[in-house]
Amino acid sequence: MKAKTKQMTKPTRHLLILGTGTFAEEIADVVSEITGVIVIGFVENINRKLCSKKLRNLPVFWVDELSRLSKNHEVICGLGTTHRHLYIEQVKKYKIPFATLVHPSSRISRKSSVGRGTFISSGVNIAAYTKLGSHVNVNRGALIGHHTLIGSFVTIGPGVNIAGNSRIEDGTYIGMGALVLDHISVGSHSIVGAGALVTKDVPDNVQVVGVPAKIVKQNIEGK
Repeated sequence: MKAKTKQMTKPTRHLLILGTGTFAEEIADVVSEITGVIVIGFVENINRKLCSKKLRNLPVFWVDELSRLSKNHEVICGLGTTHRHLYIEQVKKYKIPFATLVHPSSRISRKSSVGRGTFISSGVNIAAYTKLGSHVNVNRGALIGHHTLIGSFVTIGPGVNIAGNSRIEDGTYIGMGALVLDHISVGSHSIVGAGALVTKDVPDNVQVVGVPAKIVKQNIEGK
């Protein structure tokens, strides 16, 4: 008789969400549908009073507590702003690993890659030979075409459609329902307004809105 082989099960991943706002709550809800990951609580770094009560029945930890939690927990940033890099830099000193999370309803080509700390919400489709940097937020129903480069700390809003062979630089915010045509580059720390149609390259540090998208603000630093 053949010996029975034990089925190996992956250990449960314990997740802490950086932030206590509504987007952090949204991430917790999405993560509840990812097998093998459980949200343990939220992490606050501005208002210590928030740690005295629970958020959605989960504890709120003060950021310094990450030093004792780093061995058996992971974190992901629950801030929608592209300025989340400030919080992430603060947390790095605790040497706690950043999680990369993908909702099971989303599809990412095996020929594409996603950086650490990136969050992919439900219903997202990422085509082949595309690369996402670190700490990117891709919201529900977004589409990202083939051979496209998404930088780090980018926020991609719900229903955004970024066509193939495009480039979105670091720290850029793409608003809900925006459309970026193929072979277009959007510069770093820029904002593409909700519903905008981007038909030509967008420089760094500007805000564009409308159909077609036009520059309405300059010298900005993301959103």
